[in-house]
Amino acid sequence: MHQNSLSDLWLRPLIPFHLAALAGISKFSTFAAKFLTLKYFNNILETIGNTPLVKLNKVVADIPAQVFIKLETVNPGNSIKDRMALKMLEDAEKRGDIQPGGTIIECTSGNTGMGLAIAASVKGYRCIFTTSDKQSKEKIDLLRAFGSEVIVCPTNVTPEDPRSYYSVARRLSEEIPNSYWCNQYDNLSNRQAHYESTAPEIWEQTDGKITHLVVGVGTGGTISGTGRYLKEHNPNVKIWGIDTYGSVFKKYHETGIFDEKEIYPYITEGIGEDILPKNVDFGIIDHFEKVTDKDGAVMARRIAREEGILLGYSAGSAVAGLVQLKDRLTKDDIVVVVIHDHGSRYVGKIYNDEWMRERGFLDTEMRVKDILAKKRDKQFFSVSTTDTVRHAFKLMKEHDISQMPVMDNGAITGSITENAVLSFLLENPMENTEAKVSTIMGGPFPEVSEDTPFSQLSKYISKKIPAVLARDKAGDLHIVTQYDMIQAV
Repeated sequence: MHQNSLSDLWLRPLIPFHLAALAGISKFSTFAAKFLTLKYFNNILETIGNTPLVKLNKVVADIPAQVFIKLETVNPGNSIKDRMALKMLEDAEKRGDIQPGGTIIECTSGNTGMGLAIAASVKGYRCIFTTSDKQSKEKIDLLRAFGSEVIVCPTNVTPEDPRSYYSVARRLSEEIPNSYWCNQYDNLSNRQAHYESTAPEIWEQTDGKITHLVVGVGTGGTISGTGRYLKEHNPNVKIWGIDTYGSVFKKYHETGIFDEKEIYPYITEGIGEDILPKNVDFGIIDHFEKVTDKDGAVMARRIAREEGILLGYSAGSAVAGLVQLKDRLTKDDIVVVVIHDHGSRYVGKIYNDEWMRERGFLDTEMRVKDILAKKRDKQFFSVSTTDTVRHAFKLMKEHDISQMPVMDNGAITGSITENAVLSFLLENPMENTEAKVSTIMGGPFPEVSEDTPFSQLSKYISKKIPAVLARDKAGDLHIVTQYDMIQAV
């Protein structure tokens, strides 16, 4: 990393303007150049690395050790993959594997692609990325924001299948002239990047006192490169890899057997594999810990809400795995958990209550506010006691609603239903249309809090009472009907 740093502009005493006038502009410029300088980076790539170490507190309260996270989210691409993406590309350039104006090709879950896309923008390359259909929409959209072409491939196929994102990337690299397939899984520049940058930073930041390194394992580059450096400096440092159910790593590490029966679909992003990447140095890793999809997602949400740090899915898994291993730690231990990416990639998934609830990851019951959030038509309609039945019927027909509150001067005074309106009109269509709503209205719909649990709505809604009213935090009224409840489930 370079930084053009001569002196800080704001630390220098200001030179009065009248002195400049006396000396003449040209003379002043020469004089000022000696004392006034800028501090800057030549391009965004020079800002990669030197990420902070941040202490965790609440979510690791039951762990006797001090726990720190290596916050890789502050890299320009908001992930640790910026480090290895740049390293793979620069090494390829040195070997002559890609020429100016060429095409970068990579199979990626999103973050490596982001790092490569940023580097490509600076260096003038075209990018084509293949990814799996389980990746978040945010990741795909971000890659396209940099002008990259993204090809979405099926998840539930073998790596050898011509439709897999591995196979598609390989084929494209063979078909497109002056292209380079980075292949982060087997490209050893991946782990070398972490040996050269991530690990020395951690060693320096902990003053060499680190006792445990915890890393989610996907390509294996981060844990292998960082782990090798740390063990070279202190063989007693424990290297713990975090795996997910549906991945082959843990069993292979413990038995040396590649068991295809271990492979099945999982939701967690960024860790686990159905192959054995060359970057994974199993000899460096002391232990693998598996974490469920649910536990990883729940922990990521806890970190956001209890520590104020919005992190990715794999970060939740890494911290959850560490919590599972707390009995192996002491008060004298210093643990560093490497955080791979930012939570903004997952706002439509693990940070979305509906997504979490659909997968059974939220133990909290659905509430009225959740029902309101799912309503397609959020418009609120009401009539007054002095409105005509004809007006009420027209409003119901135009907006396809079956019940409405009756309100006067902002106060809820009653309610009307479609059945009551129709029955009244059929009695005497000619005369009853001009009757006042007050003549047919029933009692007011019950008003409930937006935090009312779903199960409690049955106390209010029945055949006689088809809806309830709820006021949101802004004070606006909403109606919740039986139909809304059915649609929300």
